[in-house]
Amino acid sequence: MRHPDRLSESEGKQLTEVTTRCPSLAATHRLVRSFAAILTTRTGQHLKDWVVSTRAEELPGLHSFATGLKKDWDAVVQGLTSHWNSGPVEGRVNHIKMVKRQMFGRAKLPLLRKRVLLTAAR
Repeated sequence: MRHPDRLSESEGKQLTEVTTRCPSLAATHRLVRSFAAILTTRTGQHLKDWVVSTRAEELPGLHSFATGLKKDWDAVVQGLTSHWNSGPVEGRVNHIKMVKRQMFGRAKLPLLRKRVLLTAAR
């Protein structure tokens, strides 16, 4: 799961050995690395080429992933090209839901509100 530049020498050799022995794993590795590059460089305009490359391989897992991307294509491309994101907001919403689940059936709204506000101050 790490970037190839961050692998130790022995891990790099092991990865090369495994991908050499299994062509489908080599293709998966190549496609996943290229998708990761699209994500990290925010070059969503290359996504169509990536989907075409994925369809050319016999990899059912990546085919279904590519099909899922096509279902909401405009939003995916926008998400991969725009520098704006709602990550911090989504993080807060996730945190509030976690606190709510922890307190389910134990307290009423005033205590839940106080706990959410106190944890937001951290």
